[in-house]
Amino acid sequence: MKKFAVIFLTAALVLPAQAQDQPKPARQDEKVSVGTVEVLLDVVVKDKRGRPVTDLSAADFEVFEEGAKQPVESFRLIRRNSAGESGKANSDVQGAASAQANATPSPPAKPASAPNPDVGVSVVALVFDRLSQDARKRAHDAAISYVGGDSSLSNFIGVFAVNLSVNTVQNYTTDVGLVKKAIDKAGAMASSSFESKTIDTAAALAAAQRDAAVQAAAAAAQSGGAGAAGAGAAAGAAAVEQAFEAMRARTEETFEALQRDQQGYATTNGLMAIVNSMSRLPGRKAVLFFSEGVSIPPNVQQQFRSVIHAANRANVSVYAVDAAGLRTDSTLKATREEINARARQRMDNLDRVMNSAGGPLTKGLERNEDLLNYSPESGLTQLAQQTGGAFIGGDNDIGSKLKEIDEDLGTYYLLTYSPTNQNYDGKFRNISVKVKRSGVDALARRGYYAVPPTGSSPMFYYEAPPLALLSGSARPKDFPLLVNSLNFPEVGRVGRTAVEVEVPTGAFTFTPDSEKKIYGSDFSFVVLIRDQSKQVVEKLSHHYGLVGPLKSLDSMKKGKILFYRETNLPPGKYEIDAVAYDALSAKASVNSCVLEIPAAGENDLRLSSVTIIQRAEQAPEKTDSPFLVGDQLMVYPNLGEAVRKSAKQMGFYFNVYTAKGSTEAPKLTLEVLQNNKSVAKVPLKLGAPDAKGRIQYASALPLDSLNPGTYELKISVSDAKSAVSRSASFALEP
Repeated sequence: MKKFAVIFLTAALVLPAQAQDQPKPARQDEKVSVGTVEVLLDVVVKDKRGRPVTDLSAADFEVFEEGAKQPVESFRLIRRNSAGESGKANSDVQGAASAQANATPSPPAKPASAPNPDVGVSVVALVFDRLSQDARKRAHDAAISYVGGDSSLSNFIGVFAVNLSVNTVQNYTTDVGLVKKAIDKAGAMASSSFESKTIDTAAALAAAQRDAAVQAAAAAAQSGGAGAAGAGAAAGAAAVEQAFEAMRARTEETFEALQRDQQGYATTNGLMAIVNSMSRLPGRKAVLFFSEGVSIPPNVQQQFRSVIHAANRANVSVYAVDAAGLRTDSTLKATREEINARARQRMDNLDRVMNSAGGPLTKGLERNEDLLNYSPESGLTQLAQQTGGAFIGGDNDIGSKLKEIDEDLGTYYLLTYSPTNQNYDGKFRNISVKVKRSGVDALARRGYYAVPPTGSSPMFYYEAPPLALLSGSARPKDFPLLVNSLNFPEVGRVGRTAVEVEVPTGAFTFTPDSEKKIYGSDFSFVVLIRDQSKQVVEKLSHHYGLVGPLKSLDSMKKGKILFYRETNLPPGKYEIDAVAYDALSAKASVNSCVLEIPAAGENDLRLSSVTIIQRAEQAPEKTDSPFLVGDQLMVYPNLGEAVRKSAKQMGFYFNVYTAKGSTEAPKLTLEVLQNNKSVAKVPLKLGAPDAKGRIQYASALPLDSLNPGTYELKISVSDAKSAVSRSASFALEP
């Protein structure tokens, strides 16, 4: 067992006479004034023959948000150089050049041609989804054709493969040779297979039921009146066979649904990672996505929308390529056949369906909607159109259609506008761009979620309402919410920070399903960590969809939901804002705390945050948690709940980290303060550090001599070179 100090303070603290505590005034939450935020739009305009249109002015464009016309504040025509001058951009300025927040429209400027560093470089990610052997060959040939045979590329190109994870085959480069080698490698990668059996399943179900009916009727006809018993036996045997066939069909359909969920999540997660990595690059970016179809069953639809939002937020256009080419059997035809098969099945069993309260019929309708989303023309088209890209499919000759990507990246209009509605309400706002010229088409992203900036992390679908609450002046408190953050400056991770948020489980809405005898829920936690300049440096979140047996709902509501995340922060002062949002009732609570990460390195004496212990228990398994004391005891922090004096003592915990190379044992002092006045001060002895130079200290403070009120527990350590202290506040109740 690792060495650590567990000392119980049994001596009564000698306290001076004190008056009844006066409560401290509540801290006023700081209101952060959010300035005007601009929306950036890159618009590709083409004529009916697909050629770029380059002679438009700012007056030719109209931008609408939720149907309301928006003032265009900045306008540029971007024209990039040809291959051989990759990474540079030329811009013909045909309007106001300002792209800053709160910019005032300027008078039109004379057209100019000069390098524009604000536009950045053109970046293309070639992404190979899981593909069949024929589709891999087709995608490989198209990608090679797209790259071409030039000695250098006009765009930076990266090559990625998505399977059950994301494989960076080649990071972004302008080296044609490296890109082609990566395409060869990606084209040779085996993918996890996925083959739908939906049509066979539907046909089997219909055939089994029809065969059962035929067998029963034939048996009855042959036997006549004297053979009624035999007819009944034959019908019974047919019914058993039908039941077994239905069981087999359900097994395949259930497995297929789970497999499609897995495929959908793997694809959308891979795209999310690639799109988010491109978000910090200025300029127009594109994803050339080779796929045989994006599976978006109901469980994946929200994640799919998150990918589209992330692409729009990062100005990434997706060009979705149906690598299956000219399919022998149309997926739409296959979908229609299964839906028709299910319709025949319903008609054959109408009486049974009516007697089952509509449950199976509802399930079938849900399945039909799910099937419609399986077509590549559905998922891939949505992905392309809603990000300002294009869908390329229905043709075995893909390569010839890819040249438009370079045209779109090389020639486009860059517009900015400040929305007239500056309220962060978390809702999706539709954008439409109209060009006052006939015979042209404009491609641009379709909209965005009105949420505040969240740093470099992507925004997921469930985060929009909570983020809107964190940006507003109103801070709802519909139910109790506690939040705390603690720093453990360990070797190699001096900025290691734990963030905890706690809410009573009963605060959330749980919907019962009496038929299935289960309950369901839908709530989320979102935490924003802001530095002193109010910039978001970290976003932490999780979506909960708890499901359980209905009989355990009452006991489950008596518990608590603890959201726990860790991050690594540089030295500085931070404000942590946390929100818990119940989607079923639209109720929420917001709370915050502050944290300071001292500017200390491994050569300095360091002290962790002081943890007031709520409870301690045996650790179920070995873990890297900073709250594991020794090898067996796990402590759980008190996030701000009052301590009862009747408990007799209050546990606390902290770690001391000795300076690298130090041989002197640090000195420790415990002090209790009230209203900034010391009421007790006790020197204590530390144990020996472990192999990591860490001294764990868990103890308990006696409460008998303390009157109810608010206190500060201050821990100070020192060595020959330095001294450091940290405190934790606690409220004592009778």
